[in-house]
Amino acid sequence: MIPAREALELLREGNRRFVAEVRNRDGITSQARRRELINSQEPFAIILGCSDSRVPAELVFDQGLGDLFVIRVAGNIVAPSQIGSVEFAAEQFHTRLVVVLGHTQCGAIEATIEQLQRRTEDQSRNLRSIVDRVRPAVWTLLETDLRHDPPALLRKAVRANIRMSVNNLRHGSEILEQLIGSEGLLIVGAEYSLETGEVEFFDGLPPAA
Repeated sequence: MIPAREALELLREGNRRFVAEVRNRDGITSQARRRELINSQEPFAIILGCSDSRVPAELVFDQGLGDLFVIRVAGNIVAPSQIGSVEFAAEQFHTRLVVVLGHTQCGAIEATIEQLQRRTEDQSRNLRSIVDRVRPAVWTLLETDLRHDPPALLRKAVRANIRMSVNNLRHGSEILEQLIGSEGLLIVGAEYSLETGEVEFFDGLPPAA
């Protein structure tokens, strides 16, 4: 088992390689590594990320087969199925780091802002289920002067949604709360920049991490 702080540094190092275009391909392409993973896995981090095709966690963090347990859903929202998936990996594989990974220019956040400003009645109920989970993070921002500055509003809303998802994981599961309190589980929020390729960890970091 890799402790949360060490796992966090592995992700940071991998992202630095990704940005610098100095990639470690062995873990991705090695047939020997694939054979090692046939009967077991020990992912060192759980990534709850957005489904956006431009933000594949394994590439962004330059990791290979068996390194990451990735859960992807539009808007990196937290619903019961996502919580259950995080619980499963944290308990089954003893993974001690969870990262909620959002990204700049998130379409799910934009859709939520549009719906709150102009109701979209013909939107499918399935899409509304995503928008409704993002809504609480955006609503209060629309009551500020940010509503007159769409780019700034989107930037703030993306981060607010990440923070909300982190909070929902921390406090939406007795299992995760127990692992946080007694087993060193760490749940942090991060934002991937489509413009630079950099990941900034900004929510829930341990001291001096």
